[in-house]
Amino acid sequence: MVEREVRVYRRLWRGSAFSTLGFPVLFLAALGIGVGGLVEEGTGRVEGLDYLDFVAPGMLAASVLLSAAGHSMWPVIAGAKWVGYYHATVSSPLTPASLHQGLVAWSVIQATGAAAVFLAIATLLGGVPSPWAPLTLPVAALLAGAIAAPLAAFAAGRDNDASFSVIMRLGVQPLFLFSGTFFPVANLPDSLEPVAWLSPLWHAVELCRAATTGAVDWPLVPAHVGVLVGLLLVGLRWGRRSFTTRLTP
Repeated sequence: MVEREVRVYRRLWRGSAFSTLGFPVLFLAALGIGVGGLVEEGTGRVEGLDYLDFVAPGMLAASVLLSAAGHSMWPVIAGAKWVGYYHATVSSPLTPASLHQGLVAWSVIQATGAAAVFLAIATLLGGVPSPWAPLTLPVAALLAGAIAAPLAAFAAGRDNDASFSVIMRLGVQPLFLFSGTFFPVANLPDSLEPVAWLSPLWHAVELCRAATTGAVDWPLVPAHVGVLVGLLLVGLRWGRRSFTTRLTP
C-alpha cells in the first residue's frame, strides 16, 4: 500500500511542492519574525525565548496535524466509496487491516518528510537554537500516526464527506489556538487550560519545543508520548474494525 502511494506521489508531488516549501517560509516570516518583533517590543521574550524560537516548533507540529488530517479523510472515502479501488485492493492478499496500516504509514512518511523541510527552513531563519532539534522528527511521525489512524478509521465508515469539513473547522483548526502553538497555554483562562491538556497537538508541541530549545521537562515527557501512542493504538484497533466492516462483502 505504501508503494502504491509512493508511485502516485512521484507523479503528483509538484502540486504539493509549493505548500511544503511555502508554508514554513510564509508563516515563520509573518508570525515568527513579523509578529515576533511586536511581541518583543511590547512584552519581551515568551517563556524566556525569542518569539521565533517559541513559535517555530508549534507551527511545525501544527503543519503535521493539518497534513495528517487532510490525507486521512477525503482520500479514504474516495478509495472506500467514490472511486472504490479499496475493494479491488482487498481482493488481493492484502487485508483491510493491512490497508489501513499502510495508509497510516504513508501519512507518517509524508508528514515526517514535510516536517524535515519545515525544520530545515526554521533553522535557516534562526528559529532553532538547540542541537537536539532532529528529535522533532520522531515526534512529528508519532503525531501524524496518532491523527491519521483514528481519522482514517472514521472516514472509512462514512457515506459522504459532510462531517469532514466540520471536523476540520471545529476540531482541527481550533486546536491551533488552544495547544500552545502561538502563545503559552498558561495565558488561557483557567477553565480552558484542560482543553489544551486534552489536545494531541499540545502534547506534540511541548515535545517539539523541548527538542528545538533544549528545555526539557523530563517528568512530563512520558505523559506526552503516552497520549500520542495511546491515540495511535486506539486508531489502529478502530481502523481494523472499520475497514474490515466496510470492505468485507
